[in-house]
Amino acid sequence: MSKQTPGFRAATILDVASAANVSKSTVSLVLRGSELISAETSRRVRTAASKIGYVYNRRAAELRRQSSNTIGVVINDLRNSFFVEVLVGLERRLADAGYTVFMAHTNEDLNRQQRLLTVLREQGVAGIAICPALATPASLPRTVKSWGIPMVVMVRTLGVGSYDFAGSDNCAGVRYAMNHLIGRGHEHVAFLGGVTGPVLQQRLDGYKDALHAHRVGFDPDLIVTSPPTREGGHAAMLHLLSTHKRVKAAVCYNDLTAFGALSALGDCGLRAGTDFALVGFDNILDSAHSNPPLSTVDVKSEVIGAEAAQLLLARIKAPGTRVRRFVQAPALVLRQSA
Repeated sequence: MSKQTPGFRAATILDVASAANVSKSTVSLVLRGSELISAETSRRVRTAASKIGYVYNRRAAELRRQSSNTIGVVINDLRNSFFVEVLVGLERRLADAGYTVFMAHTNEDLNRQQRLLTVLREQGVAGIAICPALATPASLPRTVKSWGIPMVVMVRTLGVGSYDFAGSDNCAGVRYAMNHLIGRGHEHVAFLGGVTGPVLQQRLDGYKDALHAHRVGFDPDLIVTSPPTREGGHAAMLHLLSTHKRVKAAVCYNDLTAFGALSALGDCGLRAGTDFALVGFDNILDSAHSNPPLSTVDVKSEVIGAEAAQLLLARIKAPGTRVRRFVQAPALVLRQSA
């Protein structure tokens, strides 16, 4: 064990207060990120702390307050940039509120998700934000609530229950895309991508609603399920082209599926927007730069993340308030692919 240098004394919060000519409580509030202190005073305190070498022990402060400034965020698929964009909006809002984010990726693995949630519980996080893995039991919100940890569910619902939720209107988004394609004269429109889960069901509901509204018959063979990835979209489009040659339009489960479908069209000597009308879903950043640029449904992923953070912060502050839901209204973004 190293010995302390003779005559050395670590700087304390009282030293910072003296150097900044403020009270000890003011220093404490500044270091905890409180918005009660003016920007000028906060700057003076932080400058003084830096000059005298004071290091704030946040963990020790949390133990004294019996609270945490850490939020656990569990994401199901970081390979899809949609979820990364949700995370960006979430983290930015939580950071502004003085919280640190501990992020973990489940890769749609329920066992891994359970292990991660157990770790977050053991670490005593202040709250949990989760994009649940496929087949997550509807009982999860009740379980986490029994731990005394506030939680917000993002993107995928977990059925009827008493939990805060932030997501998008998936049904309306696909309905807008279908209305556009049918309005352009496409009587036979396929739906590509997705395997299972509430989001797929909601988007298929929008697909069927639009068919019904336009008095177009539903053909189950035009639903081509596949993993919601580039590879899945490529395979789904090849299958569609080989089995339904009359179909010249499709809505995709997400933008990744659409990117794979664009590639498959190219492999077959076809071009989206000229030979085939294609619409994605999510409006991730890459969709504006695909070849051709992808028409898609914009659900404002960063806004969903930011609103999820706001719901969680409100739940931490007032655990007993009514359950709240944020559902982002979608908008159709038309580019060259449709």
